[in-house]
Amino acid sequence: MINFMKYKRLYFLISLLFLLPSAYFLSRFGLKPSLDFTGGTLLEFTIQSDKALTPDQIKDSITSLTPVTSLQTTDHNAFLLKAPVFSQVTNQQIQQQLETLGQVTETRFETLGPTLGRELIKKTIVGILIATSFILLYVASRFKDKKYGICAILAMLHDSLILLGTFSFLGVYRHIEVDALFVTALLTILSFSVHDTIVVYDRIRESLKLNPKLSFTQTVNQAVTETLGRSINNSLTIILMLLSLYLLGGPTIKWFIFALLIGTISGTYSSTFTAAPLLVLWEQIKTRKSKPTP
Repeated sequence: MINFMKYKRLYFLISLLFLLPSAYFLSRFGLKPSLDFTGGTLLEFTIQSDKALTPDQIKDSITSLTPVTSLQTTDHNAFLLKAPVFSQVTNQQIQQQLETLGQVTETRFETLGPTLGRELIKKTIVGILIATSFILLYVASRFKDKKYGICAILAMLHDSLILLGTFSFLGVYRHIEVDALFVTALLTILSFSVHDTIVVYDRIRESLKLNPKLSFTQTVNQAVTETLGRSINNSLTIILMLLSLYLLGGPTIKWFIFALLIGTISGTYSSTFTAAPLLVLWEQIKTRKSKPTP
């Protein structure tokens, strides 16, 4: 049997290699909020033209009709325009103006007021706090020990920070924005991470009853060995499905799937190589404190 817990410092080091850059980007740059949070109008369109058009040409054509917050090229002569709230009438005027460059095909037109955006931010924060609190209470009560609940939450925060840091990085260098779908992905990853962690913890609890003579570290190592194959196989089926969706799916769900993919990989790692070693570390610190000083 491989002594997995012997290398717990290595596991923590690997986690730090991802956590520190994630914390840096998140604290320095934050996340790039989408229309869902800031409010405004989004217009996605394609212009059929023999010439390759640039965002500057588009801006020059519509600046007199609406100020432009951002304008991105999504494909050949396909553009994504974000601006302060404007009406359908202005939308038609913009498209008529762009007809001078070629035939315009509207792909998407969405408008969201700033009040709804602020409300969504509040609900997102409240939702994450409620989910975290319930998970902490459930795990702690299920295993009759607060250390299981705290370690599970730490592993869950490990996955959340890596996911948030990744999208902060993408926001800086790829101008990727976080929207309501990203919040859905984040909450999904929280539940997935804890689900896998509970499987490992449940096996630890069973092993403590069946093999009371083993040390706590040996028990955790045995539980990890018994559940590792199951965790990897289960996660691989999800990862392969998500990878297929990411490569073949449409642009509207691309970054939602990418968020799930990052979270699934991180959650698979943390359940075995973060949550379990944290328990061992907790128990070792507790044992040292309980020893009488000479």
